[in-house]
Amino acid sequence: IWVSLGFLGQILFTGRMVVQWLVSEKKKRSVVPPVFWWMSLGGSTMLLVYFIWRKDPVGVLGQSFGWFVYIRNLVLVKREERALAGR
Repeated sequence: IWVSLGFLGQILFTGRMVVQWLVSEKKKRSVVPPVFWWMSLGGSTMLLVYFIWRKDPVGVLGQSFGWFVYIRNLVLVKREERALAGR
């Protein structure tokens, strides 16, 4: 089950790049949709749990920092949505 969690986290984490690429191609410009940040957070969390279980300090460190970046970007997205709704 732990290896499955690791694989699922990696698939989700990699899939975010595919989503970003497809959205950018459709719009003909570089776009980072909110789902990119949600997939980043979900995949990173799953990988973080997996690396903690494996007692892998390199993996834990690698996934820990990104977690704050993803949360911050989701906060910024929500703030922008609220500002646009208030116009």
